[in-house]
Amino acid sequence: MKRAINSFFCVAIFCFLNAAPVWANEAIPTETDPVAQKRAMELAAKLRCLVCQNQSIAESDAELAVDLRQQVREQIAEGKSDKEIIKFMTDRYGDFVLYQPPVKGTTIFLWAGPLILLLLGLVGMFFLLRKHAGKAGEATVPLTDAERARAAALLRERSDSEV
Repeated sequence: MKRAINSFFCVAIFCFLNAAPVWANEAIPTETDPVAQKRAMELAAKLRCLVCQNQSIAESDAELAVDLRQQVREQIAEGKSDKEIIKFMTDRYGDFVLYQPPVKGTTIFLWAGPLILLLLGLVGMFFLLRKHAGKAGEATVPLTDAERARAAALLRERSDSEV
């Protein structure tokens, strides 16, 4: 009986400890100013995680993203404007940190690249279709009577051999 009670308590403790993560909630931000917290999250959504590269620092759980979010919060607490914070990040990490880099000489291919590729594809397709349209439009030479008779004979031979 004592063994059954011990087993029951072991199973109960095991279930309780495994269920604990289910009760966990999102961490409450330490920011007491909801306006500053909202501003920090908006800025974090504009900045790319340099580790993940396909997530913003607001979405990423990488250590660098956590550090960058903390830097944004600190600079907001210091009273810096959004432009100053973004300038600080781009000076430190380059334009790659921005999801929408500015249009300038070093980023022109990022902005114009898709349009250039689309235009090149359309021009290539135009010439390809034009080339094939020329071949399809060529006049065919009609068969002579001798050629027709030979084709008919070949078809008869083939149909006779299939039966």
